[in-house]
Amino acid sequence: MRATTVCRSKGFWGRSVDEFKRLSNIVFELEGIKGPSGPLPLHDFHKPESLGDTKVMSDADIGGFSKAFLDWVPPSPEDNPNGHARFHGTISTALPPHKPEIQRSGYAGWRTLDRPPTLFGRALWNIDVYTYLAMRIKSDGRSYLVNVQTESVVPTDLHQHRLFAKRPGEWETVLIKWNDFVRTNLGKVVEPQTEMLRQKVKSIGVGLTDRVPGPFELCIERMWATNDMSEGEEHVEPPVAREGQLKNKQGRHVNWSDK
Repeated sequence: MRATTVCRSKGFWGRSVDEFKRLSNIVFELEGIKGPSGPLPLHDFHKPESLGDTKVMSDADIGGFSKAFLDWVPPSPEDNPNGHARFHGTISTALPPHKPEIQRSGYAGWRTLDRPPTLFGRALWNIDVYTYLAMRIKSDGRSYLVNVQTESVVPTDLHQHRLFAKRPGEWETVLIKWNDFVRTNLGKVVEPQTEMLRQKVKSIGVGLTDRVPGPFELCIERMWATNDMSEGEEHVEPPVAREGQLKNKQGRHVNWSDK
């Protein structure tokens, strides 16, 4: 059960004070010159109310039959000492009847909601001084995509990267270089590629678009920006020439090493 907005959200002035503290820390700690003093938390699911800051999507929104859920799982000494979210459901590629305009189905996803405004304007993440996106996950091994949305000139643009899990069924920390994300629009790679607006990140999420019918399950504990490669243990994903799910305008599959 999701908490209401009143319970989970700080007021305008509370958010503004937090933003003032963050900006002041950047100035007084000289992070723009010396670099950040530590990792930047983006989102965690340690508490049940954290689900209230997310949105779940699937082809059911257009009449399809996939089912997607994001549930909170309490801490457990047998699995994870911290609370986390369980993204799960069933993918169906069946097309909705009486909607001939729908020619493709079979997807599910979730993302963080846009952050509420403050006295300093829209609240956006500035990850420009960080090298990696870090995610603590437990995957079932399916081909998930990490989606990053920025305050782009084109609102439907996404920056995407495969979520490579090396130990399905076990908790692991995955690092993805921010520079390795691919700019897409409506599922197609945009040419020419442009750099991500790293100072203006709006939301981060995960999608499943492999269109393989059947159940799926991905557990997520937290996401953060970091420069510390050791946080990924031995699981930093090297550049590989592997076929991706994305296609360019010519219909050619794009390898994740293609730039």
